[in-house]
Amino acid sequence: MAPARRLRALWWPLLALALRSPPAESHPAAASLPGADSTLSAPPDYVLEDYRGKGCLDETGYVYKLGEEFSPGHSSCPCRCTVDGPVCPKPECPRISASRCARVEHNGCCPECKEEHSECEYRGATYGLLQEFKPSPCERCRCEANGEVSCVVADCAVPECVNPVYEPEQCCPVCKHGTARTATRTRASSLPDTK
Repeated sequence: MAPARRLRALWWPLLALALRSPPAESHPAAASLPGADSTLSAPPDYVLEDYRGKGCLDETGYVYKLGEEFSPGHSSCPCRCTVDGPVCPKPECPRISASRCARVEHNGCCPECKEEHSECEYRGATYGLLQEFKPSPCERCRCEANGEVSCVVADCAVPECVNPVYEPEQCCPVCKHGTARTATRTRASSLPDTK
């Protein structure tokens, strides 16, 4: 149990003990009452029972039986009343994808996705589910059904020319003047054998 919850669970029974009326013999007016004896006790309306080991007391004063489940304070997550006080296990909540969920509600113990996105956002632009788009000449993307964007980048082949040119709106370089590579040729000559 978290220390803060454990402390809060112990605080209410301690408060109940502190609110008990003091014994009559310590009250100054008790000695002046005619026929007062030292065994006077406070009226039953003011005595709060100590529930440690018998139940759990919540912040409103309601007592839960051992084994009973309840949600203390502002939490919607259940706790179980035990001999040692409330035990509040951390729930295993499903993960919610921020890219997929448009509206999350926190009314229950675990947050819930109440509305899924019907579109994707990519680099400031919005696309419909399953829509394909090209954010740049080299990228091809798709807005997936889960609200996430998947992209592939073009893999350009090595051009078959010496000075390829990049054209506007084209991803890969192209050869403007044919496909032949121009290279400087050197003539090989045979040298006399000097052996």
